[in-house]
Amino acid sequence: MHARTTTIMADPSRMDDGIADVRDSVLPAVRDMDGCIGLSMLCDRASGRVIVTTAWESEEAVAGTRERVRALRERATRQFGASDSEVREWEIAAVHRLHPAGDDACARVTWSCVDPADMDRVLEAFRTDLIPRMDDMPGFCSLSLLLDRQTGDNSLTAVYADRRSMEATRQRAMYIRDEFRRMLHMSATEVAEFDLVLHQLRVPELV
Repeated sequence: MHARTTTIMADPSRMDDGIADVRDSVLPAVRDMDGCIGLSMLCDRASGRVIVTTAWESEEAVAGTRERVRALRERATRQFGASDSEVREWEIAAVHRLHPAGDDACARVTWSCVDPADMDRVLEAFRTDLIPRMDDMPGFCSLSLLLDRQTGDNSLTAVYADRRSMEATRQRAMYIRDEFRRMLHMSATEVAEFDLVLHQLRVPELV
């Protein structure tokens, strides 16, 4: 399975307009496209950063919808009060759900880079080491890993029941994250926290 992420730096005062457009226009449109298995949206209202992720059954489905989603993306970007967006395509390498995400859910996203030759080691460590440790965290809901096998870039998203749970696990998550990176010789790129505004993904458990 594969994903397309669109990152927009919104005008914070236009955040609600953009969210409404994605919910009412983009989501129904992409859901009707062949191979689409849902959409999620992360928002940081303070910075204006928005990440919209669409999930697809195959790489072919991603490629086949590139032009069809362009107009939707351009409209949503304008609704958020932004002039452009950054688009990336990924492999959905792993998904683990312990609990469903509710309306108060938040997410911590960690971007890293690793030698592409070590991708299989990353996946094995995700399954055997990271998942059991995350399952023990209070308020933990789910974990997903997106990979770019050509560049070695990866995006790890941990979803929590609410902001209080996410904040309470921040130090412990940092310790686990740093240990994970040292073990796999991964270079840290960025860590950011968001509200999970839309969670309409139908990606099955992949571990």
